[in-house]
Amino acid sequence: MTGITFTPIGTVHSPFRDPRDMPIQSIGARGVRGTVELDPAYAPGLKDLTGFSRIILLYHFHRTEGYALEVVPFLDKVPHGVFATRAPRRPNAIGLSILKLVAVEGPTLTVEDVDILDGTPVLDIKPYVPAFDAFPNERAGWLARSMEDARTVRSDDRFC
Repeated sequence: MTGITFTPIGTVHSPFRDPRDMPIQSIGARGVRGTVELDPAYAPGLKDLTGFSRIILLYHFHRTEGYALEVVPFLDKVPHGVFATRAPRRPNAIGLSILKLVAVEGPTLTVEDVDILDGTPVLDIKPYVPAFDAFPNERAGWLARSMEDARTVRSDDRFC
């Protein structure tokens, strides 16, 4: 395989400066406000985004190094394959969060439910469409027994 190169289109600004003790999922960050500051060259790509209440933000876990194919995730005490988790130390350190879109002003998005480290490079933005993106009755594997804990569990330094 050949390498793939991504160029960030912007940066996340959030109240979280240290990866320790931050929410591990956006459900645990309800109401936490932040911004996504795009490079102004990409601002025309935001046209019509205000019609959506949520966005899918794809970003680079820029503070992780290396990866492990088996990890002990925040919501369990036993190892799982990294692809059965949302752990940040992955072969391609790409994160995904579904955020509430509050406002679009020029190249800046104001968002809520931010569970992302300040300064995180943004790779892409997609609209969240409930009819396409929500499958509430599907299986959640090992997470089924601990999903509610995502509201209160905080990160630590295991993936730094």
